Amino acid sequence: MTLNQWLLFFIGIQIIHFLGTWKLYVKAGRKAWEAAIPFYNAIVLMQIINRPKWWVVLLFIPIINLLMFPILWVETIRSFGRNSNADTALVIGTLGLYIFYVNYMVDVKYIDNRSLKPRTTAGEWVSSIAFAIIAATLVHTYFMQPYTIPTSSLEKSLLIGDFLFVSKFHYGARIPMTTVAAPMVHDTLPLLKIKSYLKFPQLPYLRLPALQIIKQNDIVVFSWPVDTVEQFFKKTTRRIRKPIDKKSNYVKRCVGIAGDSLEIIDGYVYINGKKNVLPDRAKLQFYYTANTGGKQLSVNSLQNRYHVREGGRLQDGNYILNLASDDAKLLKNNPTVNSLTRNISSKGEGEIVFPNVKSLNWNKDNFGPIYIPEAGKTVALNLKTLPFYKQIIVEYEKNTLKIVDGQIYLNGTSDPVISYTFKQDYYWMMGDNRHNSEDSRYWGFVPFDHVVGKPVFIWMSWNTNGKGLSKIRWERMFTTVGGSGKPISFFYPFLGVIALLYGFSVYRKKKNA
Repeated sequence: MTLNQWLLFFIGIQIIHFLGTWKLYVKAGRKAWEAAIPFYNAIVLMQIINRPKWWVVLLFIPIINLLMFPILWVETIRSFGRNSNADTALVIGTLGLYIFYVNYMVDVKYIDNRSLKPRTTAGEWVSSIAFAIIAATLVHTYFMQPYTIPTSSLEKSLLIGDFLFVSKFHYGARIPMTTVAAPMVHDTLPLLKIKSYLKFPQLPYLRLPALQIIKQNDIVVFSWPVDTVEQFFKKTTRRIRKPIDKKSNYVKRCVGIAGDSLEIIDGYVYINGKKNVLPDRAKLQFYYTANTGGKQLSVNSLQNRYHVREGGRLQDGNYILNLASDDAKLLKNNPTVNSLTRNISSKGEGEIVFPNVKSLNWNKDNFGPIYIPEAGKTVALNLKTLPFYKQIIVEYEKNTLKIVDGQIYLNGTSDPVISYTFKQDYYWMMGDNRHNSEDSRYWGFVPFDHVVGKPVFIWMSWNTNGKGLSKIRWERMFTTVGGSGKPISFFYPFLGVIALLYGFSVYRKKKNA
């Protein structure tokens, strides 16, 4: 929706509120006009229903306001004596329009200083659950979001089955653009397996101030820019267009930031001509061919000593193994292995990679150089450079583009354009598991408006191949994602703090008894 459309929508809501409540305002001892003044009418309404004025703030926070509206509808009619279960069901079921009936058709009296305590145990439970959901949604949407690692693209740094807390505030929390959506779920309702949101109305892109900028080699959670799948990990031929904040979430390492020139040579990333040096916790992985002359390698040894999670036996005594660099060096010294070769696509050996220009002959291991766009920077625009930036110009920055007689026209202009200035920063995201990662090499740049947050903490790690208690990777619980050196688990200190707090609580109860 455009700004003008949102203004009209807001005015429409204010008119509906005024028409549905002005007589109730008068019966509460207020003036009718007070129901018509935006923002002020909400403050007055809090006074009428005997609720704190800071609730007004919640009414203007996307997603949170959807949870607040039913509460206000119920509180409004209860302030005028409509306390029955039927009244509650009607006001919620009609999306608040039942208040029109109360306002015009029922002779109600305002109950000043009414008791706010729920009349039944069930009512108390409902009230507690409602505000628990609001608090959880506020944290989930604007501060910290739980996330699960579903793939091995960052294997060794992050493992399949890691449960993360992703900070929204490090890079600035993105205000939800999808205004009508179920709280604390992404694009699909659990069990029902149906869409969890409405595409209309949509807020424009906004982001709260950031604590830090995205730096090279940061691990970043982002909305997958080219996502058109109906449900993540579900094979289907149906393709849909999703709002940015409802696209599937990916986690990758940001190897290139806005303004960088990036090139991949024999599988290694070079930034502005220098080889990218990853943090010590990051472990690059490639596929290797191990020749054993027909001799068997122990499955237990492959899994536990060389940390091979994926791979298999091929004919003629060759194994194809997905290995980290350190494990590859270790395996190469195994007397059973005659030779170990890193499987690298040769330069000039074309594959289907971004920007899908066959004449470039790029592949996943030899790619570029390519410029990563920066906000405010201008590039030459012609038929040769257009494949690199067309997706940005049309999809991410919402321009119309037409090519006529080899000339490029934007937004219906009569004169062809020969340059383009970018409106936002872009990033190049890759997995450390270089041969088993669907990343920017295949679908291009990640716009800043697609950035979700920064993984900061692993609170749980689940190994599906383990048995019993070994299914839990205890050494990874309560470890930080960033930092250098071997991760340190804070799980037992956490349990100690919980025990101390519990003991202090018991002590206080006994002391006050």
